[in-house]
Amino acid sequence: MLQLFAHPAHPPARVRAVAARVLSFDANWCVLRWKVDGAADLMVPPFAGRARTDGLWQTTCFELFVAQHVQTPQSTSVHPELVEGCAPTPAQSAATVPDPTVARVLRQAQDERGWGEARGGTGYTEFNFSPSERWAAYDFTSYRAGMTERPMPRSPVITPRRGGDVLFCDVAIPTAALPPLPWRYGMTAVLEETGEVKSFWALAHAGDRPDFHDPACLAATLAAPNAV
Repeated sequence: MLQLFAHPAHPPARVRAVAARVLSFDANWCVLRWKVDGAADLMVPPFAGRARTDGLWQTTCFELFVAQHVQTPQSTSVHPELVEGCAPTPAQSAATVPDPTVARVLRQAQDERGWGEARGGTGYTEFNFSPSERWAAYDFTSYRAGMTERPMPRSPVITPRRGGDVLFCDVAIPTAALPPLPWRYGMTAVLEETGEVKSFWALAHAGDRPDFHDPACLAATLAAPNAV
């Protein structure tokens, strides 16, 4: 699984670690998983049924940000992901935990080229998943601009499981609702603990404040399926 990191300006209380990954991707479903260690004091929204809802990020919520990945001779995969049903990226064997330079490199790319041009002019998509089974999906034309609700053929299936000090949250998204591969993406989390302690988790952070829309947070890549 990919290790997520809490933004240093908002440390957790008892949460020790957060990891996430794409479990599988086929013609019908993309299945994601988040794992939270140290979840004893985690505030988990109660079951509310499947429905599109805004503002889920105000408490414990798991998120996916996706942009189409335009591979160039100069581009580097920070976290290439090997997923059932998808081709491994050339840099799969070299995947590492990001060092502090990762965010600086991605921030520089953003500053020099901007969101749209750096990602082939395709904008990006945001998905929010609450353990309550509420969800949201938005499209953006560029950094925090041009937001519209993304059409969904059916609701995602959100399955939280809590045991002792660990919380798992699995999400199955209809493949038809997703941008086409290849991806540059980020799996993130907002975690609220007892006492209104909130921490913000991502593969990398670039600024003084948490900002999952920053391209630095889209630090993983997912290749298109192998040709048959």
